[in-house]
Amino acid sequence: MPVSTTTAAKLREAMQRLLAGEPVRTDGALTKENLAREAGVSHATVHRAGDILAEWDAKVPRQVLRTPGEVRRDEDIDTLCRQLREAKQQITELNGKLDALATVAANLYQENQTLRRKQGQKRRLATLPNPG
Repeated sequence: MPVSTTTAAKLREAMQRLLAGEPVRTDGALTKENLAREAGVSHATVHRAGDILAEWDAKVPRQVLRTPGEVRRDEDIDTLCRQLREAKQQITELNGKLDALATVAANLYQENQTLRRKQGQKRRLATLPNPG
C-alpha cells in the first residue's frame, strides 16, 4: 500500500533537508531512520514509500569500506588492547605474589626476633658469676 501524497511530500521535504545538511528534528545522519524522524512519520511508513526509498538510495552514498590504513589502525588498536589486558592480568598476579611474599617475610622477621630474644636470655643466664 503506497503512502498518501501528503506523506510523500513530507518525506521528500525531509530528504531535501537531510541531503542539504539542514535537519530540523534529527542529528543529520543520512539514515532511513532519520528520514522517518525528520518527516515525522513511522519507520514502516518510509518502507511503504518505495519510489521515495529508491530516490533515497540513489542520492545517499553507500557506506565506504575502510581503507587499508584504517584496517591496520583498527587491528593495531585491537592488538594493543589485548596486550594491555594481558599486562593488567599479569600485574594482578604479580601483586598477589608480592603480597604473599611480604607476609612470609614479616612472619620470618617476627620469628627471628623471638629467637634472638630467647637466645639473649640464655646467654645472660649462662654468663652470670656463680656465688660461692
